[in-house]
Amino acid sequence: MRRKIFLLGGADLEMLTIKKILERQNEIIYDKKLRWDNAALSRYAEELKQYGNNEAYEIYGVELTEKQAAIPINYHRIDHHNDYSNLPSSLEQIASLLNIKLDREQQLIAANDRGYIPAMIAMEASGDEIRQIRLADRRAQGVTASDEQFAEDAVSDRIEANGIIIVKSATNSFSPITDRLYPYDRLLIYTADELIYYGTGKLRLVGIYKKEILEGKMFHGGGDSGFIGTVRSAYTEQEIITLKEEIIKQINT
Repeated sequence: MRRKIFLLGGADLEMLTIKKILERQNEIIYDKKLRWDNAALSRYAEELKQYGNNEAYEIYGVELTEKQAAIPINYHRIDHHNDYSNLPSSLEQIASLLNIKLDREQQLIAANDRGYIPAMIAMEASGDEIRQIRLADRRAQGVTASDEQFAEDAVSDRIEANGIIIVKSATNSFSPITDRLYPYDRLLIYTADELIYYGTGKLRLVGIYKKEILEGKMFHGGGDSGFIGTVRSAYTEQEIITLKEEIIKQINT
């Protein structure tokens, strides 16, 4: 039987849970401690060289962008973003691959990553369960006490235009903002080098920015109430402002 090699992507609660499961299953894991915005397969060049195209191994990349990386024939993608947003969460894919059953907490973690708070509500999660999962996710993403305070300030200064709540953030940790503002219908958060839109109309924006998504400058996930955003530092500050104004105009046209 071929040994499985797992290369882990950006840190969040789902990835942390995947790592714990793989450790319990005694699988071979490589974790470069990547952020979501720099989780590229090319970061694992040494591992690809060591195990790639070797019939003794199967390599599984978990939520890694594959641009500018040589893909070996024994490589398998595990993801549920962009073109793969119709697939189960990465955690659920891992469970299926290893033929294991997720417990209640793991199922909620998968739902949170796949569809945020609405997906957990659909599972009849209690308020305490939702708060615990969201707090654990923020911590896993590296959200600090300072980020939480910045979020409080940013939420206080929010504005609204064309039915969209607009928040300028002092930090690239957006989850403390989204959690504080939920429930919302349309939300746009931005910094000098990053922007993410959350909520209804997201699929329309995916169609508008299909070229940018294919170029790897933007990403998206979830259904029509999901999210679409820019890869950090893929755009200049002025381009972010221009993109923000475009989205505000486009969302209802």
